Amino acid sequence: MHFIDLKAQYATLKTDIDAAIHRVLDHGQYIMGPEVKQLETALAERVGARHCVTVSSGTEALLIALMALDLQPGDEVITTPFTFAATAEVIALLGAKPVFVDIEPDTCNIDPTRIEAAITPKTRAIMPVSLYGQVADMAEINAIAARHQLPVIEDAAQSFGATYRGGHSGHLSTIGCTSFFPSKPLGCYGDGGALFTDDDALAQAAREIRVHGQSARYTHTRVGLGGRMDTLQCAVVLAKLPRFDWELQRRRELGARYHQLLAPLAERHPGFGLLTVRPDRDSVWGQYTVFVPARAKVQAALQAAGIPTAVHYPKPLHHQAAYAAFCCPDCCPHSVAAAARVMSLPMSPDLSEADQDRVVAALADALAGLSTGT
Repeated sequence: MHFIDLKAQYATLKTDIDAAIHRVLDHGQYIMGPEVKQLETALAERVGARHCVTVSSGTEALLIALMALDLQPGDEVITTPFTFAATAEVIALLGAKPVFVDIEPDTCNIDPTRIEAAITPKTRAIMPVSLYGQVADMAEINAIAARHQLPVIEDAAQSFGATYRGGHSGHLSTIGCTSFFPSKPLGCYGDGGALFTDDDALAQAAREIRVHGQSARYTHTRVGLGGRMDTLQCAVVLAKLPRFDWELQRRRELGARYHQLLAPLAERHPGFGLLTVRPDRDSVWGQYTVFVPARAKVQAALQAAGIPTAVHYPKPLHHQAAYAAFCCPDCCPHSVAAAARVMSLPMSPDLSEADQDRVVAALADALAGLSTGT
């Protein structure tokens, strides 16, 4: 069983993907070819944004967003420590300080009720993460940001395709950033990403930054970087788009089915629990993640049964050596508690119900083994 079955997806889309790649090979415009603009137009229309700017990775999308906002050394950006390192990494790379705010224990997304207390005169932006495929409480976050005249950057690397109060992840704040890493809900066959905004000036800045700060060839208006998304990768994503709505619906169905099948285990086994999906939003289950007791033992039992698992994430950022100086060790207890218990199960649109039943049965056996000591 695959943790994420990209081979099955490719088998279904092989004709379209191969044709898209060969069109690029035929025209030979490997950098900023026509597929780049085609993808940006399609994605902007999909989320309802004025602008989509494709970039070389989800990390680069966050970095370019902060550079477009002119983040300076000594500035502060409020975010969550319960995320992949890229979220805080881009802040630190610019000489700014990530200010960590703890999560909601039932969703693992940043707790908006704790954000306002973390705002200081140095705060320059708020960067919530839409973890595991569910959007954070963007309405409340945006309201706080508006009171303090701060931009909001949604880190939507795991949630592209998710909805929140009728809006689309990536188009819920000042700037939305997503990733097309192969394992994401909409992935390419390498690295890629995009940022979305309705702000013309920010979009123009982002477009210039991604090509070394050029406003025209060899005219460097600002400091930039090499952050373009390859034409080949854009072609792959374009070929995947016609199937994407089906994949999103399938993810929602599989997530609901996991919830239904696992709910009895949550009632029987202390320490085992499911993530909460708030009623005003959905999840596209970029990762289907549960809370488990004695995680190492549960993972070992599942591995013995041929079930792959992963941990997203085993240690919050403020407990990582690179970021420990930004927060005291006990500043975010819910993040620490979640990191000790989260475990992700196989999830992809091509996961079969039979394989899903195998996962649930193996997990039930593993939890029962904890109770009996076997």
